[in-house]
Amino acid sequence: MARFRQAMIDPENIFLDSQNMAEFDTAHFEGRVEKPVAPSALYAIGVVFLIAAALFLYKMFDLQIVQGAQYALAAQENTLAYSLVFAERGILYDRTGKELAWNEPGEYFARRAYSLLPGLAHVLGYVQYPKADGSGLWWRTEYAGIAGAEKAFDRELSGINGKEMVEVDAHGAVARGHVVEQPQDGQSLRLSIDAEVQSKLHTTMAAHAANNRFQGGAAVIMDVRTGELLALTSFPEFTPQPLVDGDSEKVAAFANDPAKPFLDRAISGVYTPGSIVKPLFAAAALAEGIISPDKSIFSPGYITIPNPYHPELPTIMKDWRAHGWTTMRKAIEVSSDVYFYSIGGGYEDQKGLGITKLDEYALRFGLGKETGVPLEGEVVGTIPTPAWKKEIFGADEEWRLGDTYNTSIGQYGFQVTPIQMARAIASIANGGTLLTPQLHASSTAQGTDIGIDAAQLKIIREGMRQAVAGDAGTARALNISGIHIAGKTGTAELGNRKQYMNSWVVGFWPMENPRYSFAVVLEHAPAGTLSGASPGMRGFFEWLVATKPEYVQ
Repeated sequence: MARFRQAMIDPENIFLDSQNMAEFDTAHFEGRVEKPVAPSALYAIGVVFLIAAALFLYKMFDLQIVQGAQYALAAQENTLAYSLVFAERGILYDRTGKELAWNEPGEYFARRAYSLLPGLAHVLGYVQYPKADGSGLWWRTEYAGIAGAEKAFDRELSGINGKEMVEVDAHGAVARGHVVEQPQDGQSLRLSIDAEVQSKLHTTMAAHAANNRFQGGAAVIMDVRTGELLALTSFPEFTPQPLVDGDSEKVAAFANDPAKPFLDRAISGVYTPGSIVKPLFAAAALAEGIISPDKSIFSPGYITIPNPYHPELPTIMKDWRAHGWTTMRKAIEVSSDVYFYSIGGGYEDQKGLGITKLDEYALRFGLGKETGVPLEGEVVGTIPTPAWKKEIFGADEEWRLGDTYNTSIGQYGFQVTPIQMARAIASIANGGTLLTPQLHASSTAQGTDIGIDAAQLKIIREGMRQAVAGDAGTARALNISGIHIAGKTGTAELGNRKQYMNSWVVGFWPMENPRYSFAVVLEHAPAGTLSGASPGMRGFFEWLVATKPEYVQ
């Protein structure tokens, strides 16, 4: 019985016959006899598993240990972005604390705004904003000062941008932000100019120029003790705001205007000075000891220069009128050309300075070189010399005595800027220090000694006062109650037929204790125009006496 059981066949081992075979799904092992897995297969699977585990462990070691820090940083940067936090630009004030350039709220950064007072554009300048490309990447991350004080003091006015760390989700949306570097705003500056004084000077002289058919001009007022610029204006002028805001239509209108509103005539405009250089050369003659201030020279209205080759054809150098006998003070008062021909080039018994000394003293007074004003675009002008003549007209052109005479009265190739003349006159007013023009308020004076005795410069000041207060003074329009001005006018002829003119007036005040020098030029009016720079300045000085007594005494 036991043996029977052992031989008994289990039902699952019954062989299938061909009749029911078709009913089984052999693809799913139905109707098949199971066979045990071979040991070699198990070994193979185990080997594959061990290799896979080894590779996995190696990769984990490489990612977490070898390159862990690198991938951690990459992972962080994939979820964190940094954006700029723009610093605000420093504010520009005038010397009284009036805001001239300030900041207003903007989307990404503050917008720059400027005073609407006329006459400030050239001294303030303007800026360009930070710029981003189409993808939002900032390719210019700072404000850029382009002109005027905005450019001159760009480093001080510019701040240091900060940084904000922004966390973004998988869709690029900002989840939260945190400022990790605070921005440092720019330094605010107080300029030396008085905005109200400068604006009044601008509007007064611009209106006078327009009424008398002058095409433009410039005006400068300088503190003769410190070199601070109380006013520095040019007309016509542009308006800063359209340039900052990118108003292309208005910018194009400025650029195409034949009146050249972008030209800062105070520092970049060069003009024939005419008689305003006479006080400088009078001081030079005293310093060189070639004349006494009390010696009289007779002016019949001309001098005659013999012609050795054609005695019948002498050269006649005309004065603008016959002045009779004139001493140095009187010659400055009436602006005698004959007197300055004589001390410049020499005539009869009077020794002249000669062109070499005229050039030397013009340079001592700061002509023909930069003044050091901290604004871009300054032009040095020209002092005529024999070398200059050869350079301009050719090597065969010799310097002639007539060239020296014309140079001594500020004609020929002489070219100066208004700021140079304000500086030169300041050195006469302060007793002999040639100052560097300053645009910061409360600046420390910087200057050099021009090497002329203070007592000799006092004689020049007295002559310039007579030009205002004397009966025959050429600057009598500035003889105003309440302010003692010393001055000197100049008229320069222009054009190949002398059909145009520039009009100058320079000077200082108060006479007794000089505080401020000034230089004003009106450019390119028809020859013979009677109301020039001196009458134009009268209205300004009357306003100054009435409203700004702190600048008068």
